[in-house]
Amino acid sequence: MSKTETQVSVRLPDGSVREFDPGATAADLAKSISQGLYGKAVGALINGEIRDLFTPLTDGSEVKILTPDNPESLELLRHSTAHVMAEAVQKLFPQAKIAIGPTIDDGFYYDFEIPGHTLSPDDLVKIEEEMKRIAAEKQQIVRYQIPDVDKQIAEFKASGEKFKAELLDEHKNDSPTLYLMKDKDGKVVWNDLCRGPHLPSTGHIKAFKLLKVSGSYWRGDEKREQLQRIYATAFWKAADVEAYLKRLEEAEKRDHRKLSKQYDLFSTHEEVGPGLVFWHPNLATVRATIEDFWRNEHRRRGYDFVFTPHIASEDLYKISGHLESYGENMYSAMDIDDQPYRVKPMNCPGHIMIYKSKLHSYRDLPLRFAELGTVYRYERSGVLHGMLRVRGFTQDDSHIFCTPEQLEGEINGILDLIEMMMSTFGYTYKAYLSTRPEKSIGTDEEWAMATGALEAALKARKMDYEIDPGGGVFYAPKIDIKLYDAIGREWQGPTVQVDLNLPRRFDVNYIGEDGERHPAVMVHRAVLGSLERFVGGLIEHYAGIFPTWLAPTQAAVLPISDKQAAYAKQVVARLNEEGIRVSLDDRSETINYRIREAQMQQVPFMLVVGDREAEAASVAVRHRRSGDLGVMPLEKFIAQIKSEIDSKVI
Repeated sequence: MSKTETQVSVRLPDGSVREFDPGATAADLAKSISQGLYGKAVGALINGEIRDLFTPLTDGSEVKILTPDNPESLELLRHSTAHVMAEAVQKLFPQAKIAIGPTIDDGFYYDFEIPGHTLSPDDLVKIEEEMKRIAAEKQQIVRYQIPDVDKQIAEFKASGEKFKAELLDEHKNDSPTLYLMKDKDGKVVWNDLCRGPHLPSTGHIKAFKLLKVSGSYWRGDEKREQLQRIYATAFWKAADVEAYLKRLEEAEKRDHRKLSKQYDLFSTHEEVGPGLVFWHPNLATVRATIEDFWRNEHRRRGYDFVFTPHIASEDLYKISGHLESYGENMYSAMDIDDQPYRVKPMNCPGHIMIYKSKLHSYRDLPLRFAELGTVYRYERSGVLHGMLRVRGFTQDDSHIFCTPEQLEGEINGILDLIEMMMSTFGYTYKAYLSTRPEKSIGTDEEWAMATGALEAALKARKMDYEIDPGGGVFYAPKIDIKLYDAIGREWQGPTVQVDLNLPRRFDVNYIGEDGERHPAVMVHRAVLGSLERFVGGLIEHYAGIFPTWLAPTQAAVLPISDKQAAYAKQVVARLNEEGIRVSLDDRSETINYRIREAQMQQVPFMLVVGDREAEAASVAVRHRRSGDLGVMPLEKFIAQIKSEIDSKVI
């Protein structure tokens, strides 16, 4: 039967097309496919957007019915469970006023103002029980278009829901909607201002867990109302919740702040100020080893090392545009000789100044400048987090100046370096190609050239990647690398950006073969990113147990008694000669106590020396994981540990 003019036509994932009468919904589509699919359906993906199951179909749409088997359906589940949590809180604490409740990675949170009450762990148990009751009621979750926005704002204000009133006033021209929770008799028992989407009913919600309470501020503004935030998660199956809780438990054990105290790694101090990290000798050794590795690899790949000042005149950041677009993250100006200066928030303008210090020919290019440059950026105190979110940090910044013809080859070289370094540290990763955002500068031709070069390099390497539409920065497309650590968590990793903005602002050019000036292409890239964040992540990745090549102390020499003191010192001296980081523990405690101490500090190798070892120029080797490896000549041990260090075994 041919489609009539009034019918709605939709395309399914398999390419087939179905027609419906106007007003048909995604639920009707599911039912038309099979009763089994309709029974499992929880929502729909319509033209790439997650929508409610009862969303009307529109002509020409591409539609995929979502069930709990589809990863996208977790968004529906968690968003809906957040509303159930808010309903439960207001049922138990009628004075509570609700703020916002978004989904986040692996779960969701909701903010509340609860006058006169501070939520406790016992409260979370009660809220969970109330949520189970609401879920069992199978309340309908119904989308409701607000017919009279001003009237609804007045109702919110009258009931004390000031946060909802404020949000609705802001979005009054955006066709705002409420989501109504209805009981089995169709009576509205609760509502929230929300644009959705949601599950058809609370009956789909089976497995969730409230995790913790923390403080927050309305709109993240420390001058606004203080709120209480409940973090939670939800999955389709209870087994998935249990697995997630075990991952959280493992993550807690790996918390770099906790491990720092155990292994004496770093500190921050109120007297100095938050977000400023002090690297203790143990972690400073790890950092120095990483920096040496970084420098050696960059030197091999044709980079030139540079250093730039920590402060600069405001004029520099006016030219770069940072003062205009990034000023709120920059520290206040200091006055020097009646001229305002700023602490640098990034290294790129400094590298441009070095490039522009003389005229360059196409024969000079590419030029690759690299710097471990310390920068300072303002972060609100509420978001600071150990080494992972700080105010002062060192970036492994590099800027490459090249011709358009050289661009793809330079990107490929960067990806080579990223692959080598990330695999050395034991990370797997995923690449994202972030394309032109809605607000951007530059011509269509420039963006096409830059994006094409990035994508061509990814394709040439046959790298798996996803497109992040509009995810580029306003001045450039980029490749973002997300790292996956030992327990599957995602970390921000390397980034590669083709800059279309700064070269124009600073008139960065070169003399071409034709004798004319041509704009140089500028590539920003960071492989490690912030050393603070990267090393903080490494602590958690390794659970504080650094591989031998990175370990602060690689071997501990333990004489059984004072009689072997002279030989023990000879062993230490010999290891030092070979560049092996070694300590001597000749305290009067028992040998078993000292072995246990070294083991607790995760020293990779313990070398026990007694009379027999001293006579035979040997060592009794213990490994922190494998235990007793037996007695071997000192030189054999040195060869073995050096091989492990040189090959950077994880």
